[in-house]
Amino acid sequence: MNKKLKYLVLTLVIFCGIIFSNLFLQWCQNELSIDLAIKFAFSWHTEKFFLASLVLLILFIFLASLAGSLIAGASFYSLFITIIGVATYLKMSFRQEPVYPDDLQMVTQLGFFREVIGTGPFVFVLILIIAVGLLFIYQLYRSFFLAKNTQILRVMMLCLSSLGLVYISHFNDESNLLRKGYDQTALWIPYSQEMNYYNVGFVGGFLYNLRVDAMKEPDGYSQEAIADITEKYQEEVEPAESKDQPNIVYVMSESFSDPEHLQGLSVSGNPLKEYYDLAEQTYSGKMLSQNYGGGTANIEFEALTSFSMELLNPQMTTPYTMLIPKMDDLPSLVSLTKDRGYDATAIHPYDTSMYKRQDVYSILGFDRFIDQDSMDYTQTIENNPYISDEAAYQQILDQLQEEKTSQFFHLVTMQTHMPYEGKYDNVDYQVSGNDNNRNVEHYLQDIHYSGKALKDFTQKLEKLPERTLVVFWGDHLPGIYSDQLQEQNDEANLHQTEFLMVDSKKDLQHEEGEVTSPFYFGPNLFEKAGLQSTPFYELLLDLEDILPAFEARMYVDNDKQFHEELELNKKQQEIYQDYRLIQYDILQGEQYSLENDFFN
Repeated sequence: MNKKLKYLVLTLVIFCGIIFSNLFLQWCQNELSIDLAIKFAFSWHTEKFFLASLVLLILFIFLASLAGSLIAGASFYSLFITIIGVATYLKMSFRQEPVYPDDLQMVTQLGFFREVIGTGPFVFVLILIIAVGLLFIYQLYRSFFLAKNTQILRVMMLCLSSLGLVYISHFNDESNLLRKGYDQTALWIPYSQEMNYYNVGFVGGFLYNLRVDAMKEPDGYSQEAIADITEKYQEEVEPAESKDQPNIVYVMSESFSDPEHLQGLSVSGNPLKEYYDLAEQTYSGKMLSQNYGGGTANIEFEALTSFSMELLNPQMTTPYTMLIPKMDDLPSLVSLTKDRGYDATAIHPYDTSMYKRQDVYSILGFDRFIDQDSMDYTQTIENNPYISDEAAYQQILDQLQEEKTSQFFHLVTMQTHMPYEGKYDNVDYQVSGNDNNRNVEHYLQDIHYSGKALKDFTQKLEKLPERTLVVFWGDHLPGIYSDQLQEQNDEANLHQTEFLMVDSKKDLQHEEGEVTSPFYFGPNLFEKAGLQSTPFYELLLDLEDILPAFEARMYVDNDKQFHEELELNKKQQEIYQDYRLIQYDILQGEQYSLENDFFN
């Protein structure tokens, strides 16, 4: 065989090996379905498949040139891909989650892997890793004695592939050409990493979860600046009106909103009668949601941390999946209540794969996470596949009756999650003005049941001896309205949901026409309920005085008028800048503000 033919065959073998390894990853991700893997690669997502193959090729070249041996590089590459593929299959089976870049940090947790796959397979894999590792090291040693021309070629390939991997690692940069290549055909689904990986492929989903800066550094950021801010707002904290520590229940209701507020939609009946019976007797109003039709975790992030998505880097699309799992300390309402002696429980009547909640809740400091598999109450309504709000509330009531310490609950409901049509045999409401009216009518029945369950829940809380505070809000509008209907409504209409706060002792006063953002929930609750505030909450209350609500290109002034641009005078800009600096300090900076009890 002449040299040219030899190189041609070698190139063909490497090409086929890369394609096969990419197919293997897709096969493992798609529950070992050859059909789905083949269709993904050569029918549905061909462009993304070959972009992923290019990434894998660069990785292979790096390993082979580093070892100075195609055999050693191929062995290490094959073992790595096999382990990643099998790990993906196992994780999808156990947790309905793909492998993330952060999961690679678990490589040293040998005991965990032995428990997952069993002692026999674990020993076999360990021996294989050692054997391939020794081969790689041996070939690396031999590579120093390669011929000069071969050594030059090897170093060139090593440098080029290293630069390629570094460039790939900046996948989430706006100017990254690989990301732009994916964006030509990719539909990113940040709210469900399982679907995201299915849609863009394992490699694309993996790259999407690589690090991206949370925020750009604001002008004037320094330890001294943060010290000045924390000292200023510490002076604003006053003693609490009440010394008690009431139970606190946060309820983020999936897609809960009032469709009658939409222009062009006509609703017969009153699906939210029970909700408004409650809302009109307490502090309530409209909440400005970052998203329409999705983005649940971003609203949850704002509500629990009191940090705004509007200030984040636009590429930081989902902090739950892209930021929090990489953090060690993140002050929040969870950490605040725990510092004050509360037990903290998160409840989500669904699986744990959405938004990496299992990891996020652990970092936030929740004592326990109750999902659909660990709930005591899992009743549904008629044909609705999701656990009802009533069942979720009963889970909370039981724990409130059993526990003696103060409790903080954070419930993310599922009853009103799409799809809607077909959930109920009998629908009590009719609509007109939308292309798929039947879909909206079943949604109306959904929110009717949610409003009724909430009212019943608060009435039961009144019978308990302990004081309980409830914060209830809808995360976003459902994505069920036609393009024509959306065009009849401005952005503000499509981004406002309902919220209310309830005190079981009925000490919260009703205020008309309130518009707020979810990051104000914590400070508002503490102020209105007479609880001990914090310097951070005082900063937020000052900010709320000048900006009652805001999201990207939606800024609400004190006259409840919406503006696309931020309009602040010098004094107001100083408060806004204080908030930006604190948020940057925690999410991207050095966390200087954690050192002096700014959040406690």
